Amino acid sequence: MTATIDRVGLHNAIKDGSVTVVDALPASYYAQQHLPGALNLVEDEVADRAAALLPDKDAAIVTYCSNTACANSKAVALRLEKLGYTNVRTYREGIQDWTEAGLPTETG
Repeated sequence: MTATIDRVGLHNAIKDGSVTVVDALPASYYAQQHLPGALNLVEDEVADRAAALLPDKDAAIVTYCSNTACANSKAVALRLEKLGYTNVRTYREGIQDWTEAGLPTETG
């Protein structure tokens, strides 16, 4: 089972640069709004793109999607773990929780 991280923990990890954040939503949603520095990687692309986007299999990675009802972040995390990534967590509450807390996002 993939470990989770809460908003405060993720915010701190982003601020200190100790995590790679992965937005598991389709590219159109990613372009509208995503967490600072997040990379876009959806489940169908993990096998083809993970090695190039995430070369260090031991690095801290956090996946997220919309909210607790969205399963994309867990699906991407599980695929990464199957590929040998050792430090993957999910931010289950997703971008909805992040924006409701007034935290910054990026576009494009």
